[in-house]
Amino acid sequence: QVQLVESGGGLVQPGGSLRLSCAASGSIFSIYAMGWYRQTPGKERELVAAITSGGSTNYADSVKDRFTISRDNAKNTVYLQMNSLKPEDTAVYSCNADVRGTNGWRKNYWGQGNQVTVSS
Repeated sequence: QVQLVESGGGLVQPGGSLRLSCAASGSIFSIYAMGWYRQTPGKERELVAAITSGGSTNYADSVKDRFTISRDNAKNTVYLQMNSLKPEDTAVYSCNADVRGTNGWRKNYWGQGNQVTVSS
């Protein structure tokens, strides 16, 4: 079994910054892509940013030039640095990892979700 544990959410003023972390642990053989998604009430979950095991990244247009995704493969951890935050960035942020377990099975896992609120 694999677990994803997130940290770093909270309340921040517009223009501020936050850094989210998501650490994967358990019966991991390898991790392919990792990513961050967000969801607000009444809306579908949307991809915010993703990163491959090789470091290639892609971002939602709404966060380009403000958010940066990175990962530490040795620690099985993905980060999301969020700068110049706007009220419309308020959402529950969840990390996702495409994992091949030690049993050989490949599966998607989700973190527990972290509230990010941007408000003055």
